[in-house]
Amino acid sequence: MRKRAWLTLGAVVLGGGGAVTYAVASPSGHDDGARPKRPVKVYDLALQGTGGDRRDLTRTGTKQFSLLGVTWAGAAKRLHGTAQVRTRSVETGDWSAWHDLDLNADPLEKPGPRVRGASEPVWVGPSDGVQVQVVRKNGTTTPLPRGIEVNLVDPGVVTDAETEPDGTGTGTGTGTEPAGFALDGTDPSPSTPTDPSTDPSTDPGTTTSPSPTDDQSTSPSPSESSPEETPGSSAGTSASPSATPSPTATVPTAPPSTAPRPEIVSRAGWGADESISPEAPEYNADVKALFVHHTDGTNDYTCDQSPAIVRSIYAYHVQVSGWKDLGYNFLVDKCGTLFEGRKGGVDLPVLGAHTYGWNREATAVAVIGDYTQTSATDAALTSIARLAAWKLGQYGADPAGTTQLVAGATQKNLGGTDFTAGTSYTFQRISGHRDGYNTLCPGGLLYDQLPRIRSLASGPVQGLKVTSVGSATLSGTTYYTKGAVKVGWTTTTPGALISRIELLVDGKVTATAPGTATSVPATLALGTHSVAVRAVHISGKTTVTAALKVVAETTAPTFSTTPKLALRTGTVSTTAVPVTLSWKAADNAALSSVRLLTPTAATFGPTVTSSSRTAKPGAASVWSMRAYDYAGNYATSSPSYTPLILQETSATKTGTWTARSSTSYLGGKSYSSATKNATLSWTFTGRSASWVVSRASTSGQAYVYVDGVKTSTVDLKSTTTLYRQAIWTKTWSTSAKHTIKIVVAATSGRPTITTDGLVYLK
Repeated sequence: MRKRAWLTLGAVVLGGGGAVTYAVASPSGHDDGARPKRPVKVYDLALQGTGGDRRDLTRTGTKQFSLLGVTWAGAAKRLHGTAQVRTRSVETGDWSAWHDLDLNADPLEKPGPRVRGASEPVWVGPSDGVQVQVVRKNGTTTPLPRGIEVNLVDPGVVTDAETEPDGTGTGTGTGTEPAGFALDGTDPSPSTPTDPSTDPSTDPGTTTSPSPTDDQSTSPSPSESSPEETPGSSAGTSASPSATPSPTATVPTAPPSTAPRPEIVSRAGWGADESISPEAPEYNADVKALFVHHTDGTNDYTCDQSPAIVRSIYAYHVQVSGWKDLGYNFLVDKCGTLFEGRKGGVDLPVLGAHTYGWNREATAVAVIGDYTQTSATDAALTSIARLAAWKLGQYGADPAGTTQLVAGATQKNLGGTDFTAGTSYTFQRISGHRDGYNTLCPGGLLYDQLPRIRSLASGPVQGLKVTSVGSATLSGTTYYTKGAVKVGWTTTTPGALISRIELLVDGKVTATAPGTATSVPATLALGTHSVAVRAVHISGKTTVTAALKVVAETTAPTFSTTPKLALRTGTVSTTAVPVTLSWKAADNAALSSVRLLTPTAATFGPTVTSSSRTAKPGAASVWSMRAYDYAGNYATSSPSYTPLILQETSATKTGTWTARSSTSYLGGKSYSSATKNATLSWTFTGRSASWVVSRASTSGQAYVYVDGVKTSTVDLKSTTTLYRQAIWTKTWSTSAKHTIKIVVAATSGRPTITTDGLVYLK
């Protein structure tokens, strides 16, 4: 049984046979009224087999665990082959498919005797069974290393948030800040000095790890954590002690940043047991770059599981691999929650163990999950960008720029670039793990997203455009308002990366909104204004939209000609008389529309001045119209008109007229005459009149006299028979007394005319 001096040891008999060592990472306890806490535990199961070609662990029932990896004796030894695992779900009882473990973890330069060779850990979720097979690579003569184990990590239930009675866990699952996490950025538990021999990075062992070989590029899944390195040492290469900056145990002063610090869940917040990593942190001189990693494993975790995943990786790095602390400086889940990784202070240049050869001038963040076939979420990208802007901003570095890093080891990256220890090389300020080491990490799809992260972190705000001006109406290129507006906008840059939004009126800031806002209200003084939106990135860089012309005015439109009715030609009935409604409206700025409110509703454009309508005869009707301008000001005019029908029986007659009866006539009757110079006369007081007749192919002509003056000759002939036709109309500017006289012309061959009455407007 392998012993670890800093762990509490015990034995558990598991299904499938064999004794398993476990390490308790924190004391058990519980709060009154809450679920009992369960400490973090590590279980080790030895793989069976005596030859150099294969090691196995048959399906074995175990205590509950959620993360696993494979390790072997001798950190300097490479496992040339494949390691596959499958697990049994606690929830369903089903066995998973086989999963390939990544065996190309970054090596230590001077591993101590307790540091083991290790695969990358994989989060599998709550499980209670495991099966493992490790096979030597075909064509390889190097036998499998000794002491191959599968190491199971149970993250337990540690934080107060995880012990809530409702069992909802620690996270909100929505993206930015899981409930119950501590958000201070300091190391919650001070380090306790111990024997330096327990720190693998300072262990004076004489075996050095081999340089990464070219076959790393064929790794089936990305490599991740890179243990810290010692100055000037590399596999097979000697470099001067000053080749790379040396870390120091002296705690530096945190420099201010050009960007605000994002929310970061502290180590206490995710439940770090500080007793298992008592060594004090070391510090770099500064931070020149940020390396982006992924942790491998499933992307199907829920975000309230993220603290447990971080605890599991921590336990694996320290209690399984033998490192002094968690390797990454920061971690982020798919919901965008950032976690403090290696202790020492999130605002300080803590020496991490993440990117072989480049740890002494950089920091690192690992995205929880596997991004070889899945892109990282927008929430994760946003949080990485915020972290990069803040962290690099502490040292005046543009996240979209480049920098020179001094190689701490001689090696080759995934792209085939050779690095020599002690030599400077150009890197993007935000780089992928594969840029410095021969690994697929952080996964091809996340690597392709690094340009977007650089753009988001560096600024300025992208895609800023005004999308609306509420309480204002656009006409052409000008908005009109009474004064109060609500300007809306969109950006392609997430609001979390925007410091503030400013509304500019005539070049001056008149309103300010937070970066997550999408609109802001303002009141404009009367007059013409230039309105724009300015977005301030967290870096301080600004973006301004094109200016909009906005006119604020409160003057109502006017009716230069009030609405008027006039009779028109068409078919007349006892319920509808054809009329023409006319008006003229104007505005000091811009007329928008004119609306008819009664007796029916209609809307007309600003240039329309008339409309053909019908009016009900015999009753007064209010013709109410309202003129609007684009600012929303309006004026109303509501004149009243009464169309009246004068039957033919009410006329004064001369000559011979014959009465005819038919339901097709107004009132059921009409008068006909073929007598030359026979007349009908109506006298009324009004402003418009129309003569109503019946028409046919045999109808003749008549003369129309107005107030004793002949004004028209009207021919009633029609190819089809028509009844109740307003054939002639006359309108005056004002209402007055008038006499209309109809005289039969006695047209040759068709002398007869049929009259059906007279309509006038009162």
